[in-house]
Amino acid sequence: MQYITREIERKFGQMNSFFKAVLVTGARQVGKTTMLKHLAEGTSRTYVSLDDIMARELAQSDPALFFQTYKPPILIDEVQHAPQLFGQIKIMCDNSDETGLFWLTGSQQYNMMKNVRETLAGRIGILELYSFSQREKQGLLSDEPLDFSFEGLQKRQASAAPNNIVDVFEHIWRGGMPQVLYADEEMRQEYFNSYVNTYLLRDAAEVGGITDTVKFTKLLRACAALTAERVNYATLAFAADISEPTAKEWVKILQGLGIIYLLQPYSNNELKRLVKTPKLYFCDTGLCAFLSMWLTRDTLMNGAASGHYFENYVVIELLKNYAYSKTKANLSYYRDSNAKEIDVIVELNGLVHPLEIKKSASPDRRESKKFTLLDKTSVPRGNGGIVCMCDRPVPIDEMNAFIPSNLI
Repeated sequence: MQYITREIERKFGQMNSFFKAVLVTGARQVGKTTMLKHLAEGTSRTYVSLDDIMARELAQSDPALFFQTYKPPILIDEVQHAPQLFGQIKIMCDNSDETGLFWLTGSQQYNMMKNVRETLAGRIGILELYSFSQREKQGLLSDEPLDFSFEGLQKRQASAAPNNIVDVFEHIWRGGMPQVLYADEEMRQEYFNSYVNTYLLRDAAEVGGITDTVKFTKLLRACAALTAERVNYATLAFAADISEPTAKEWVKILQGLGIIYLLQPYSNNELKRLVKTPKLYFCDTGLCAFLSMWLTRDTLMNGAASGHYFENYVVIELLKNYAYSKTKANLSYYRDSNAKEIDVIVELNGLVHPLEIKKSASPDRRESKKFTLLDKTSVPRGNGGIVCMCDRPVPIDEMNAFIPSNLI
């Protein structure tokens, strides 16, 4: 299979020249190892996976001997299995002036991240890789940051493929896991089935001590049924036949494994009565569609949940875009006690950019009127708009535009 360039490679290269160690986290099977092995081609970098029992036992019992056996520069896969290595990595970083000595991969579990941040502060750069974005699949990578102004959108449109509902839902239904990109319907289903049973259930047992696989699978399916909605722990607990605190704990584990993303509510001291509950999205829409038994692209595209899946897709494309870009942004959503809601707020360089998400190709332009809810704060409002299935950017007013979803 031909290698597909990842958008994160630019940022990884920068970090590799700056830090002595770089950790790439993310869910299982999103392509962390493939990317790093590709970047290591033609170099003398050692590769070792801690999924290998012998290497793992050596790493856990004798970190110094481990690094005599496997010498830097090194790529260590699944480093979360041996946190004992971090102390030794710190010593070796401090004894060398070289950058890029250690490339590490691991799933972003809470305990490991805490350990990494405490032990390797200042020595390590941390990046999160997600499954393929629509842009990566199409080979349309851009160094230019997202610009929601009409001029910025027009510039982006010049190099974009046409925005087509069938292509969008093909991407949503298939997802971005490297192994399912070219799989037929039957093999896609088998892949996700095995992904849940081998990786997810095993990791849930290892990380969270979850042994009741039936109840955990029920919780997973309940999360998929509630995608793009506010998290309701009572509903999840009822669906999985567990207590609310357990549901909360299991959701936290799914978040740590990179399976779900919780979009936090916008908070601002000047605005009263804002809700405090996050909204739940799946990092890979293909896995979500599998869990909800949407067996074909067309049934999903024409089904009752299609609007939720479209919103999930846009939010995660935004998340990927800002995870890999030069500029960091904070994503949140707005909802107050009067049930007034703005789907996404992008906070960037001291401005808030409000976005509504609609599956329609010609949504109601009045949707942008609700953005004035943000004018009660002292944070100035930047350009925003309605992300939808239109085929080109169209201005709504001087601040907002209809934004084709494929430009995100």
